[in-house]
Amino acid sequence: MARKINLNFMVVIAVSILLSVLFTTIVSYRFFQKEVFAELSSFAEIMEDLDFMERMEDEGVVNLHDALRITWIAQDGAVLYDSYSGNAALDNHKERPEVAKAMQTGKGTSVRKSETMGQNIFFYARRAADGTILRIAKEAGSIWNVYRNTLPITLLVAVLSFFISVWIARQLTKAFVSPIEQMASDMEHLQNVSTYKELMPFIELIRSRHEEALQNARIRQEFTANVSHELKTPLTSISGYAELIATGMASKKEGRHFAEEIHGNAQRLLALINDILQLSELDDTPDDSLSFEPVDVHELAARCMEMVQPIAERHGVTLSLKGTPLVIHADKRLMEELLYNLCDNAIRYNRAGGHVWVTVTNQLIVQDDGIGISPKYQKRVFERFFRVDKSRSRKTGGTGLGLAIVKHIAEVHHADISLDSDVGIGTTIRVVFADNAAVTPTVQTAQPL
Repeated sequence: MARKINLNFMVVIAVSILLSVLFTTIVSYRFFQKEVFAELSSFAEIMEDLDFMERMEDEGVVNLHDALRITWIAQDGAVLYDSYSGNAALDNHKERPEVAKAMQTGKGTSVRKSETMGQNIFFYARRAADGTILRIAKEAGSIWNVYRNTLPITLLVAVLSFFISVWIARQLTKAFVSPIEQMASDMEHLQNVSTYKELMPFIELIRSRHEEALQNARIRQEFTANVSHELKTPLTSISGYAELIATGMASKKEGRHFAEEIHGNAQRLLALINDILQLSELDDTPDDSLSFEPVDVHELAARCMEMVQPIAERHGVTLSLKGTPLVIHADKRLMEELLYNLCDNAIRYNRAGGHVWVTVTNQLIVQDDGIGISPKYQKRVFERFFRVDKSRSRKTGGTGLGLAIVKHIAEVHHADISLDSDVGIGTTIRVVFADNAAVTPTVQTAQPL
């Protein structure tokens, strides 16, 4: 990669030097032209103060003939005098560009190769008061002459500039490419690589994304392993009980019990599969594809508690709802899932005769007086498939994914979720929504169940 970048740099440098030399030469030549015409114009002004037809043979003027060609042209274009040809007849100059321009505007210039002189000549023409044209010409060389005269020094400067630029480009490329090559081989020791400080945020971003990708890969790997394990256990039970029934080894009474076990494990499998599908959907669904709308959390909580009321009655748990309306921007379906899982979890891990309180103010609070959670496990309860008491989870039908789903939904809605629990006293889970989530002020109401 570095070699290819260096080659591209060399091409860019070479083209840049050539264009710079060309541009500089052209600009210099244009400036040179301007200076020559300014010189010719000054001389023409001096000549206008002379009776140049009578004094054309004057020594001072003659001396100028060695450097300048002076031509006097009549109004009709006929050449009255030319310092190079003397009295020899010359073609009519009316159509010469500089002469034609001078007749129209008072002065004219041109640069061309003279047929009589065989050189690249600068021509300046000026209209006199009597209408005649004074033209002064000077050999000043062409742009190619400039190139030829400056070629050695130009080549030397260009070659030196090229090699210096290539060396600098190699150093810059090394500093730029080294961390990228390092990232390809070893992401853990990038801090030891010398590079531009401006690149460090970019490198840190790549490293963090790399670490995030590795973490996600580990999570997916663990998730796959946990799914396999969680599916294997009920399937093994179902297969075993079904085999006993199929072989006729079970009595009628045992067959009824085995059928109940098969049904229970099948229900557990369905619950597990539903939660897995829910998590997969949350993982694969981008935030911008969700349907956010104004949602009253208090109203959803009331509906949710109606749904879990039969579960609460089976477990001997009393439900209560209190608080005020809280309207936020949220995905209604996901918020229902969050509330359901929080309430279901509080019921399943409660005790007979226990209570579950749901409070909605400027936040959502789900509180129970159940078995509680040991401090050493509290940081892990939102992990996928983590269960404090696996035997109790299987007995109550828990999959170990409910709180993981709750956490994921909270993150989607940019809400903070926290847990406070004491063993034997109960557990409180708080969901605090972002300030920009609220869309209406609260109105004081209460609805105990």
